[in-house]
Amino acid sequence: MFFFSRKSTTDRSMVPLFLTVFIDLVGLGIAIPALSIVFLDPNLSIFPASVPPEIRKILYGFLIAVFPLAQFFGAPLLGALSDQRGRKPILILSLCGTVIGYILFALGIVYRNIPLLFLSRALDGFTGGNISIAIASIADISDEKSRSRNFGLIGMAFGLGFILGPYLGGKLADPMVLPWFNLATPFWFAALLTSVNILLFFWIFNETLAKKINTPVSLLTGFRNIHRAFDLKHMRTILLVIFLLTLGFNFFTQFFNVYLIERFHFNQVNIGELFGFVGICIAIVQGLVLRPLSARFSPELILSYSIFGLAIVLPLLVVPDTPFGMYLLMPFIALFQGLTEPTSTAVVSNMTGKESQGEIMGIKQSIQSLAQAIPPLIAGFISIIGSNLPMFLASIVTFVAWGLFYAVFRHKPREVFHEVG
Repeated sequence: MFFFSRKSTTDRSMVPLFLTVFIDLVGLGIAIPALSIVFLDPNLSIFPASVPPEIRKILYGFLIAVFPLAQFFGAPLLGALSDQRGRKPILILSLCGTVIGYILFALGIVYRNIPLLFLSRALDGFTGGNISIAIASIADISDEKSRSRNFGLIGMAFGLGFILGPYLGGKLADPMVLPWFNLATPFWFAALLTSVNILLFFWIFNETLAKKINTPVSLLTGFRNIHRAFDLKHMRTILLVIFLLTLGFNFFTQFFNVYLIERFHFNQVNIGELFGFVGICIAIVQGLVLRPLSARFSPELILSYSIFGLAIVLPLLVVPDTPFGMYLLMPFIALFQGLTEPTSTAVVSNMTGKESQGEIMGIKQSIQSLAQAIPPLIAGFISIIGSNLPMFLASIVTFVAWGLFYAVFRHKPREVFHEVG
């Protein structure tokens, strides 16, 4: 890994942290092509032929919702434990949970065991706080001079993981590549990758937390964060905007596969290639477009256009009648989402005092986890009426987010508030 020198403790610690984020995103991406096929493809589904497609869609929605719902409870708890016990042991514990989750999901596919699939996603979600702990570790070892570089490398890990994950997931599940490949193969591969990362942690990772913090540990921290968000007089509106943005975009992402399967008869390879293409487009936007725009325009101005653009483009996805038309639209989705996600985080950070960055990001994470859990529970039912309806609902919710943001923040002078903490 040429980014890091082995001479320094900080650089040695950055290698497994980089890989943790990269492998997490690869694992999440690997699951994208296989999950929908396992439940919805009539030829490859693990359900008996007697189970109607309507029931499969509803159960698929429930399965998707399990991961962020479990993360809503688990991520704050693991974060608090890492403050108390140190980053290294909790990161290793979290990664072990991820390995077991992947193995259980692969076994669930092999043995056609639906409860095992749900258990595996719940375990992986609950122990999936490793990204937030990895980010905390980077903050531990970074000074003002190295912080931008280190977080830039983690941003690169996000991008690379999301690009490679879906593509690998599609290829590893394709028996045309190798005869013994099947829908379980991507999850065996993800378990192997994460196991290698655990070994790296034992080998080269040094504890980054200099002074342990007595952070309260509770399963209810996620709910407390939601309640706290409503208490923050000056922050509640932007946090509501982020909740709506996450809600809207996940109506699109979490049930887009259903639309692709029904409209274009996509298989796991087709889905993986399309999502990999979207990942490349997002990486280009964040690498080549966002930085120069951020240098010239305020985050508030960028968001006022990017959210509106996203709301307009989402329903256009139902227009193409060929996969090629879908590929033509994807760069616009990537452009507006690639600008919206990091810029909205910047707005929240800019509004918060330096002493409260950790707490406000924890509140934001809880809000987004909850927002990710809601769409699949609803989309499973409305997609029975039409598989294109989640796209329209995504557009409506995103448009509401834009209207709220534009009304409150478009011409509002920037202020820093110290009500968090």
